[in-house]
Amino acid sequence: MRARTTTAVLAASLLLGAAAQAQAPQSFRVISPIFGQLVSFAMPSHFTVVFENTKGGHYIREAVLKGETPERWTQMITVTGEKGMTLTPGSSPEMFAGTIAGGFKSACPDSFAAKPLGETKFGRFEGFVAVVGCGRIDSGPTRHSETALLITLKGASDYYTIQWAERGPESDEPPVNDTSWDARLRDLGPINLCPIMPGEAAPYPSCVSKS
Repeated sequence: MRARTTTAVLAASLLLGAAAQAQAPQSFRVISPIFGQLVSFAMPSHFTVVFENTKGGHYIREAVLKGETPERWTQMITVTGEKGMTLTPGSSPEMFAGTIAGGFKSACPDSFAAKPLGETKFGRFEGFVAVVGCGRIDSGPTRHSETALLITLKGASDYYTIQWAERGPESDEPPVNDTSWDARLRDLGPINLCPIMPGEAAPYPSCVSKS
């Protein structure tokens, strides 16, 4: 069953210049309590949440371009949480990213490609960024390519991902080297994890001040 969306969306306008102030904001600060922490990032304003669910120790939320659906979409931003995963022996953001990339590869062994962007820090938390994709995949209404900016974060007790995926025409190799992925990484920032403060409710001012 799809859970009622509990995400707090904070209007943090990224408009530039006085003339642009009357226009719709380009993105909003999204701060969501997911298991042990608040996950904070910038959501482009032309995306809307279409699915959210928590099942056991797994959380997922999906947003697509306005007018699209969970079944038929061209771009999707997915946020996930894995409860208690930091206790898993040998876990790291890079290994977690590798596991997800392995899922892509199993879906398209003949057209898989990946480009690691490397280890990074989001605030004080360790992370890893890569671009992974399939040149040809049969999920969805038609055969297509599917490429994703993949961000993994190691929280205090849980692991999180933010993924920005795009579908396009099928090809021998997905566009993992496209410069648009660097721009999208910037568009999502700043990305941060904050503690859940007792008694604090949306809009989570303690986390807003760190964003």
